[in-house]
Amino acid sequence: MIEFELQGEFIPLIQLLKATNLVQTGGEAQIVVSEGEVTYNGNIDTRKRLKVKRGDVVEFRGTSIRVI
Repeated sequence: MIEFELQGEFIPLIQLLKATNLVQTGGEAQIVVSEGEVTYNGNIDTRKRLKVKRGDVVEFRGTSIRVI
C-alpha cells in the first residue's frame, strides 16, 4: 500500500495516479480511469476529475493508495 500525503484540500484522481508513478502520463491516467480500471473507496469510478481527499483509498492494478 502506498500512503500519499495530501498537501492541499484534494487532488484530482488522474494527478494522484501520476504522482504515485502508477501511470506515466496524464493521458494514460485518463484512459485507465475511463475504462473502469480504478476503484475509489471500493467502487469503480470513471470520473477523471474526481477530487480525492484525506481518508480515501484508490486502487489500481492491485496497488492501493491511501490518502493521508
